Amino acid sequence: MPVFIMLTRLTSNGVKTLKDNPGRVQEVNKEVEQLGVKVLSQWATLGEYDFVSVVEAPDEKTMAKVSVELGSRGTTSNETMSAIPAEEFTKTL
Repeated sequence: MPVFIMLTRLTSNGVKTLKDNPGRVQEVNKEVEQLGVKVLSQWATLGEYDFVSVVEAPDEKTMAKVSVELGSRGTTSNETMSAIPAEEFTKTL
């Protein structure tokens, strides 16, 4: 199944939501799974992005749906990239 990297920035509303309900991260992960995407790993980060997530999805359309759903809430902005294992990538060269 294809793997994607999702880079997330919290909006000011997202920061407030997270502060008031730290468990919200896990709740969102469960909601994302209901949309057909599995969170493989996730990190809170310092710097330009607040979270980096590695997710598995059936295809780009599913990832687009997740991105729009999450973005429509007004608590995050997301950037998603397709990820190809390096070994698999070099075999195609």
